[in-house]
Amino acid sequence: MVNRDVRLDMFADVNFAGRRIRLRRGGVAIRDARALSFNGQLSSFRLRNVVNSNQVTLLLFSRTDFRGAMRVYRGNTNVADLADYNDRMSSLIVVGRRLTDAQIETIRSRRVPPLNILQILQ
Repeated sequence: MVNRDVRLDMFADVNFAGRRIRLRRGGVAIRDARALSFNGQLSSFRLRNVVNSNQVTLLLFSRTDFRGAMRVYRGNTNVADLADYNDRMSSLIVVGRRLTDAQIETIRSRRVPPLNILQILQ
């Protein structure tokens, strides 16, 4: 389920500085951030749905294949400094809808992203 109203800007440095990667689609699962040469580099990000600010979810994982320590962000969110999570992201999922806790737990336990989204592998 693609949502072209979603924007995710990821930055290598705090305060939205340094190298930037922009995703302009809701419905992306990146199993290994090395595919973007961005493994362990995320320090800040901007997440938004330009049409409906509540309909976006970002899951960050500290290990590849949606494993390890996880962070969940729902709705339009700007994080200028991931603090103790800086430079730890190795995989992620961004969708153009609000995932429930149960859906997130299913993703985490099965290590399978939601259906009908683009998967980027290593």
